[in-house]
Amino acid sequence: MEQKKKMKKIGIQMSLLMGVTLSFFLSLTGVLSSGQFTISGFLINFLISFVISLIIGFLVPMKKVNDSLDAKLGLQPHTLKTRLFESLISDLIYTPLITLCMITLAHHNAASHGAQIPYVPMLLGGLLLSLVVGYVLIFIFMPLFMKLVLKHNGMDAR
Repeated sequence: MEQKKKMKKIGIQMSLLMGVTLSFFLSLTGVLSSGQFTISGFLINFLISFVISLIIGFLVPMKKVNDSLDAKLGLQPHTLKTRLFESLISDLIYTPLITLCMITLAHHNAASHGAQIPYVPMLLGGLLLSLVVGYVLIFIFMPLFMKLVLKHNGMDAR
């Protein structure tokens, strides 16, 4: 029973760390790529993105999803192939929803100021950029954060 509590705590900590990281960098990428960087715009995007990532993190048990898919595909833990695959799965779960919300907000704000920007090209371009950035971020930070969180909780960080 104690192990189950500890794993839940680790999952929450991972969701928080990955949520902050993805939200920060995806918000920064979005605001910089718009050509209209403002501190307030970045902070609003970051906060909304962080809330969305927390909701996803608490609703989707990424460890269970990854373990299940790894088992179905016969992937071995702690290999490069598995890390590449798990990063892709996390990216496909988190990034599209965050990007959809952020692009919709940005488009609404731009249109309310008189900009004539077509929504679909804006969404598709932003989604492509966000998927690439998100994948790289997840691939780099997920194992680092996992080691940190495991060590912090007194578990073997391999």
